[in-house]
Amino acid sequence: MIELLRNVADGVWLVPLLPLFAAMVVGLRVLLGRCAGDAGEVPTARLSELAALGSLLLLLLIDLAVYWHGWPGQRVFATWFAAAHWRGQISFLLDALSLPVATLSALIGWLVVRFSAAYLHREAGFNRYFIVLGLFLSGLQALLLAGNGLLLFLGWEMCGVASFLLIGYAWQRPLATGNALFAFVSNRVGDAGLLFSLGLAAYWAGSFEWPALFDAQLSLVDLRVLVLGFAVAALAKSAQLPFTPWIARALEGPTPSSAIFYGALLVHAGVFLMLRLSPLLAQLPDVQVALVVIGALTALYAWLCGLVQSDVKSALIFATVFQVGLMFVAIGLGWTTLATWHLCLHAAWRAWQFLLAPSWLQLTRGRPAPPPGWLVRSQTLYTAALQRFWLDRLGIILLAAPTAAIARDVRALEENFIDRVIGEPGRGRAVAPERPLVQADGLPGRLLALLADFLQRIENRLLLRGRGGAAERLLREAGRWLVTLEGLLEQPRYLMMAVMATFVVIL
Repeated sequence: MIELLRNVADGVWLVPLLPLFAAMVVGLRVLLGRCAGDAGEVPTARLSELAALGSLLLLLLIDLAVYWHGWPGQRVFATWFAAAHWRGQISFLLDALSLPVATLSALIGWLVVRFSAAYLHREAGFNRYFIVLGLFLSGLQALLLAGNGLLLFLGWEMCGVASFLLIGYAWQRPLATGNALFAFVSNRVGDAGLLFSLGLAAYWAGSFEWPALFDAQLSLVDLRVLVLGFAVAALAKSAQLPFTPWIARALEGPTPSSAIFYGALLVHAGVFLMLRLSPLLAQLPDVQVALVVIGALTALYAWLCGLVQSDVKSALIFATVFQVGLMFVAIGLGWTTLATWHLCLHAAWRAWQFLLAPSWLQLTRGRPAPPPGWLVRSQTLYTAALQRFWLDRLGIILLAAPTAAIARDVRALEENFIDRVIGEPGRGRAVAPERPLVQADGLPGRLLALLADFLQRIENRLLLRGRGGAAERLLREAGRWLVTLEGLLEQPRYLMMAVMATFVVIL
C-alpha cells in the first residue's frame, strides 16, 4: 500500500480537471435538452458532487503519501508553449502551503455542492449554477496547486469569470447585473497587476516557475517592481483597501456561492499569493511594511462598517474582510505560518457561518445588537460607517461609471455606424420604390444591389430587347460562320488533314 502511494502525486492534474469535466458534461446535457424539470436536477447534482468528491479523495491520497514519502515538490507534466528564452509549462507545486489549503478547499467545495443541491432545488438557473460552480472549483484548484505564475493566472481568471456569473445569477434584476459589473471591473485592476508581473518575470527571470523565480538574481529595484504587481493583484482579489467595496456587492449571488467565494475560499486567494511569494517578500522590508499598514487600515475599516450592519450576510462579509486584513498584517510581519493557519481555520469557520446564514433569524430569535454608544455619539464617524466611508461612491465614479460610459459609446457606435455599414438581418430597405421586393441593408448589401441592377440592365439591353437587336444580329452572324466551318470539316480531304495533324501533334 505504501509503495502504491509513491506515485499518486503524478495524478494531481486530475484534481482541477474533474470539476471542469463535470461542468462540461452538465453544459452538454443542457444543450441537448436533458436537464428539464425536477428529474434533470438529480444527474446534475450527482455528477457535480462526484467530481468534487473525486478531487477531495485524490488530494487526501496525496496527503497520505506525504506522510511516508515526503513532499512531492515540483511536478512538470507538459510544455504549454515555448519561445527562444522561456517556456510556459503545465506544472504543479505540492508543498506545505499548497496541499493543506487545496485539501481544505476541496472539502469545503464538496460540502457546498451537496448543500447547493437542496438549497437551489427548482430554481430556474439550477443547472447553470452547477456549471459555473464546477468552473470555479476547477480554477481554484489550478490556482492553489499551480507550479508557476501562468497556471495560477489561468485559475485566477477562471475564478473571476465564475464570480462574475454568479453575482449576476439573477440576471433579470438590474441590481444584480450592476453589482456583477462593479465587482468585475474592480478585480480587473488586480488582474492587470498580475499580468504586469508575469510579463516582468518572463523578461527578467526567463521563467514563470515559482522555484526559478525565487532563485533569480534580481536587483532590489527590479524585485520591488515585480512584487508590487503581484501585491496589487492580491489586494484586489482579497478586497483590501482601496478595493474593499466590491466584496459587499458580490453578496448579490446565491448564499452557497457567497459562502464558498467570499466567505471561505476566493477571498483568501490574495493571501495565498502573498504566502507563495513570501521568499521574495522577505527581501523587501518596505513592501512588508506597506502590507502591514494596508492590512491594519482594512481591518479598522471593516470593523467600523461591521458595527452598523443590520443583515447577517453584510455583517459576515465585513467580519471576513477584517480577518483577511489581519492575515496581511501577519504576512507583512513575516509570520507566514500563523497566516497559513489563520487562513485555513477562518475559511472553515466562515463557510459554516455563511451556509447557516439563511437560518440565522430562526436560531437567534432576536434583533441584532445595536451599534455601540461611543459610535452613535460620534455623528460624523457613525455616518461615515453607514456610508462605508464613501468608498462605494468613489469606486462607481472611478471605475464602474467610466466602464458603463464606454459600453454605451461602443453600443451607440455599433447601432449608428457599424450596423448601418455592415447591415442587420431583417432590416433591409427597398432599393427602389418601383421594386419593393428587392431589399438591401448596409454598405455591402447596397453595393450588391447596385451590381445586380447593373447586370440586369446589361442583360435587358443586349438580350431581351426583342428581334432585330444588336446582340441577335451578332449571334446570327457568328452562327453562320460556325455552320460554314462545320461544312468544311465534314469534307473528306479536310477530315484527313485533321487526323494527320492530330498524329503529328501526338508523335
